[in-house]
Amino acid sequence: MCRLASSGSQFLGKGLNIPLIEAFFVPGVADAPMALDPIKIRAPQDEEIVPKQWYNIVPDLPEPLSPPRKPDGSIVKPEELEAIFPKELVRQEISTERFIPVPEEVRQAYLEVGRPTPLIRARRLEERLGTPAKIYFKYEGVLPTGAHKANTAIAQAHMAAKEGIERLTTETGAGQWGSALSLAGALFGVKVRVYMVRISYEQKPYRRVLMQIYGAEVVPSPSKLTEVGRKILEEDPDNPGSLGIAISEAIEDALTHPNTKYSLGSVLNSVLLHQTVIGQEAMKQLELLGEEPPTHLVGCVGGGSNFAGFTYPFIREKLRGKLDAEIIAVEPKAAPSMTRGEYRYDFGDTAGLTPLIKMHTLGHRFIPPPIHAGGLRYHGVAPSLSILVNHGIVKPVAYKQTEVFEAARIFAQAEGFVAAPETAHAVKAVIDLALEAKKKNEKRIIVFNFSGHGLLDLKGYEDYLAGRLVDVEPESFDLSYLPRVEG
Repeated sequence: MCRLASSGSQFLGKGLNIPLIEAFFVPGVADAPMALDPIKIRAPQDEEIVPKQWYNIVPDLPEPLSPPRKPDGSIVKPEELEAIFPKELVRQEISTERFIPVPEEVRQAYLEVGRPTPLIRARRLEERLGTPAKIYFKYEGVLPTGAHKANTAIAQAHMAAKEGIERLTTETGAGQWGSALSLAGALFGVKVRVYMVRISYEQKPYRRVLMQIYGAEVVPSPSKLTEVGRKILEEDPDNPGSLGIAISEAIEDALTHPNTKYSLGSVLNSVLLHQTVIGQEAMKQLELLGEEPPTHLVGCVGGGSNFAGFTYPFIREKLRGKLDAEIIAVEPKAAPSMTRGEYRYDFGDTAGLTPLIKMHTLGHRFIPPPIHAGGLRYHGVAPSLSILVNHGIVKPVAYKQTEVFEAARIFAQAEGFVAAPETAHAVKAVIDLALEAKKKNEKRIIVFNFSGHGLLDLKGYEDYLAGRLVDVEPESFDLSYLPRVEG
């Protein structure tokens, strides 16, 4: 109950007889004030939270990264990588420095596009699930292109501009990476051509439009613009494309045009370290909320960039014995590189134009089924993440697309945020963890990376709600054609 002020109380000096609430009281106790414990929903977003350094996990890995190799087994030299990438990117790729300074121009651009991003408690989801767990999500969807990809796109476009590179080529699956690089190219005056996986080009036309608004040229892949694309189309005119094919086309384009370099949105260690602004911000925001250390950290995985960017700063603390948390990487059952792939050397692209890298792979010729989570349709995964999986530091899980869309629907109805199909995989794992906590009556602090919103992916939701989505899980994977390279 509450006690009201007398009927003669005045309101704004007008002499109105409107009762005012004087105090809250505990029911049944006349004079004891009610203890109010407001739930903190959002963490601070002060500019000082944006990191001034990127974190490089390489010196902290439990074993050294295997070097990139050629098919004959020889090690690829850094200067050979400069034929494809900007020199500064290559320097960062091979760096063993634990922290790499963020250039002031890049940090300023981070601030301009919306960093630091929100850390939000999913209180209504907790209530809906009836779980004792606390759930927080780092919302990267506030960035202009709706996802985390801008964190490395801005860094790479800045490098290119400083080195006088006029043009960048790249691949994109769902369009999040292509949109981000298109934006970054516009910010730093660099031309961009995006090879977009054909099935996503058709499923997600508004992603293509967004890239074109930023001034990029968007080409469905496989295309007739490259030798790789023409060969694939001759063999299979209806090929839906894959990230591996799009990478091959983008690299061929960069190698055959002057003053052009290739830009990759995932897998490379340099790309992953750019994304660590996410996890560093989240750690600081949890601290500012006065929250206890997380017990579970979750992210979806295609190549590994959003997952690594979010979890690697926390993994550093875990490796130092300062954090006891379960770290969960979620992938689709349609492209299960971590849960069913082999750890060995493979090409990063379909045509074999990249160096061989040691990772969990399904084979570079594997064409994933045309699921709506286009950003997760990749045959491999980042080498550093592969090592963490091998050592049991990261636990991989896989889901079917219908169950992740259902999880995303539940989340949207509870919290209002519509997840990208890729992000929906993380949402599914979080809900499972929260329900497990309920069953065990166990307190947990679950934090996950909400890597992108799904407002440009509504076709997938339309298909799900209409019952048109089909779950596909390949029976086997042929890796017999892969080169036998030791090391």
